[in-house]
Amino acid sequence: MIDLYMDVQFPLTVTEQLRLRNVDVIVAQEDRAARLSDPELLDRASELGRVLVTQDKDFLVEASLRQKTSRAFVGVIYVPQIGLSIGRCVADLELLALDTDASEWSSRVEYLPSK
Repeated sequence: MIDLYMDVQFPLTVTEQLRLRNVDVIVAQEDRAARLSDPELLDRASELGRVLVTQDKDFLVEASLRQKTSRAFVGVIYVPQIGLSIGRCVADLELLALDTDASEWSSRVEYLPSK
């Protein structure tokens, strides 16, 4: 099981639905991290041992840079802003959260929808 950290702009509906399904989720605003830069936000999620969920492509750039320079982070799940329904997004995130282990997420980037 993994815990999730939702980026600032991520739809609240998804977070609410995940919580109803007993997925442990923190939103950046709840953590008082809404004004952090992308690298700082990824660091914060990593400090908490939570996989960052985002729709911001800038995190893909940051994660790629860290992978190339062997700078560890907990993990990133990238969800496109279009082309994925709320229901499918919730289902895919729930599956990843409940059926994967934190040890699988070291410096990993996952794209939704899952194949």
